[in-house]
Amino acid sequence: MFQTIEWTDEGVVMLDQRRLPEQETYLTLTSADGVAAAIRDMVIRGAPAIGVAAAMGIAVAFQRYEDVPVAERPARFDRDASLLAATRPTAVNLFWAIDRMRRCFQSHRLDPFPGLAAALKQEALAIHEEDIDANRAMGAHGSALLPQSCRVLTHCNAGALATAGYGTALGVVRAAVEAGKKVAVYAGETRPFLQGARLTAWELHKDGIPVTVLTDGMAGHLFQKKEIDLCLVGADRIARNGDTANKIGTYQVAVLARAHEVPFYVAAPTSTIDLQTATGGDIPIEERGPAEVAHIGGRRVVPEGVRVIHPAFDVTPNRLIAAIITERGVARPPFEVSLPGLCGQAAGTTGRVARPA
Repeated sequence: MFQTIEWTDEGVVMLDQRRLPEQETYLTLTSADGVAAAIRDMVIRGAPAIGVAAAMGIAVAFQRYEDVPVAERPARFDRDASLLAATRPTAVNLFWAIDRMRRCFQSHRLDPFPGLAAALKQEALAIHEEDIDANRAMGAHGSALLPQSCRVLTHCNAGALATAGYGTALGVVRAAVEAGKKVAVYAGETRPFLQGARLTAWELHKDGIPVTVLTDGMAGHLFQKKEIDLCLVGADRIARNGDTANKIGTYQVAVLARAHEVPFYVAAPTSTIDLQTATGGDIPIEERGPAEVAHIGGRRVVPEGVRVIHPAFDVTPNRLIAAIITERGVARPPFEVSLPGLCGQAAGTTGRVARPA
């Protein structure tokens, strides 16, 4: 399988997702500034992948800070961490990974330089490997929910491209196929960045999994024709009550699924669960620039002077979600009880989840 993100001696190597499916191009980044720009500019995207990228961005920067005095290390860490944290506000995995790297830094900040740099590198690599392991475990839990033969509607890209590897929602699909189930995927195009048309279709086609692309406005027609058996999406942040932020357009898919009595599932690692956020109304929604909506393929399609909005995410209320699939098991309503339970916390306590290192 292709590598979404990889640590090498030369730097952090990322598959440039802006160029898919026409070109499979890899970029090598050697600074926190470079990694932050890659996250902000959508070279890499998807909540788990963004978290891995941020961890590697901090680690790769410190490989080159040998001459920074010990007393100045905290300021240098805070500068890089703040730069990375400012890139994408909705995906909580970004902040989870930075917090974890901060704890590692605090434990080793007085070490001789090779020890500090090595510790940060190992922590970033651990986050990378744990994400792949979590995705495979998620796939095993989620595949049990899929019938022996089914047609799955997904929105955006929640596959290997959105993670360190294997995928969340598409990891469930992959696991089901590996178990011998017959699964066909309908991929919503996901305007304006076309993650479904460009990315989901690309990686499923490479795997030989049947995939059909539809425009975002076609989903209702397929539901009406009874051609969708279930919906399966990823997530960028899940509130304590189960309200889930995902790529813009997910909410309307969930509403259609409920109207046609089709189960709607979310697949995400526990690092995406933010127990400090009570409901979806508290989730910050990233607003991206209007040019991404006003232009297609570099050509302007919206008249000059016309206002364009671009919320990158929307929130699906918990009442529309049948289950949330994680690497620790499947959470079902009431999510206020099941999610903290999966995360090892009592229902009445708060705190952001951190998987054990």
